[in-house]
Amino acid sequence: MFGIDARTARVVWTAALVLASLYCVYLMRTTLLVMLIAVLFSYLIYPLFTLAQRWIGGRIPRTPLLCLVYLVVVALVALAVGLFGNQVAEQATALAHQLPTLLDPATLERRLPLPGLLEPLRARLVGFLRDLLQGGSAQAMPFVRNVGFGLMHLAGNLIYVVVVPILSFLMILQAPVFDELLVTMHHRRNGAFWTDVLHGLNTVLSSYVRALALLSLATLLAYGLVLSLMGVPFALLLAGFAAVLEVIPVLGPLVAAAAIAGVALFSGYEHVGWVIAFIGAYRVFQDYMLNPYLMSEGVDVPPILVVFGLLAGEELAGISGIFLSVPFLAALRMVAVQVRQHKAKIAETSSPG
Repeated sequence: MFGIDARTARVVWTAALVLASLYCVYLMRTTLLVMLIAVLFSYLIYPLFTLAQRWIGGRIPRTPLLCLVYLVVVALVALAVGLFGNQVAEQATALAHQLPTLLDPATLERRLPLPGLLEPLRARLVGFLRDLLQGGSAQAMPFVRNVGFGLMHLAGNLIYVVVVPILSFLMILQAPVFDELLVTMHHRRNGAFWTDVLHGLNTVLSSYVRALALLSLATLLAYGLVLSLMGVPFALLLAGFAAVLEVIPVLGPLVAAAAIAGVALFSGYEHVGWVIAFIGAYRVFQDYMLNPYLMSEGVDVPPILVVFGLLAGEELAGISGIFLSVPFLAALRMVAVQVRQHKAKIAETSSPG
């Protein structure tokens, strides 16, 4: 018709639909991101909800029981903020006021703690650090400016702090409906494959989110307790900073360790070596014992892919891309495994005898 080849028309039409879909996804990127964060938040609440269901034994309906679980979580968060929030805020204010003095190259020589063996090299080390500070201050200004813009943007979107728990609440309530859809899908053409994919995604994301929350909590408790006992300045603030950065694999703990050692060093703390030794021992314990125990095999992502995902995620979606890069790579890896297993099953069933 009109001299247009039917096959070419179908290809053009399909390409137009794909482009239109991608454009719609781009327009709805904020909403989709909020939905994804709500899904991840659901994985934190759902284990508590199932535990409460087993303990109650069906004596309370799902909706009131879920409301009770949410109230308990909010009460625990409020209790933690009430106990430690003022101390963290005071330490953050004190660090902000002292930061210009701590980074002042003129007073660095008399504040820098060094062991006796390095005392002859004090002038040389101080000169190196002074040049490093003076050269890095100009380069740090664009970064600080970008961080400020990011915080302002985050403050403008604080409404999502309320929206995300509400969406998560509704998702958990609808969990039986999702289970019924999976059962229905299983009996359709290629339904078994898609059911396995969805179950695999659920396993990977739930394992990752819960393990990450436990790792962050362990870092907060360990750093907060040990740094406070060692008398490190701004101990609770640095522990909270390290716990937040724990959600960024590989690079996050390195940045946290450098920040803790740097603050201790420039504050004139005399036992920086013990702080570095503790951080190194804790990282060995967490990376080689606690992390493998909490993470399932489906969450294992090679470190080189983690670094690539972090850099690519930052380029594509900024801070959100950094946080979501590793679960995305883990989910992609799981889908690839399911595809390979599905093809192997097809090959086995089609082979003679």
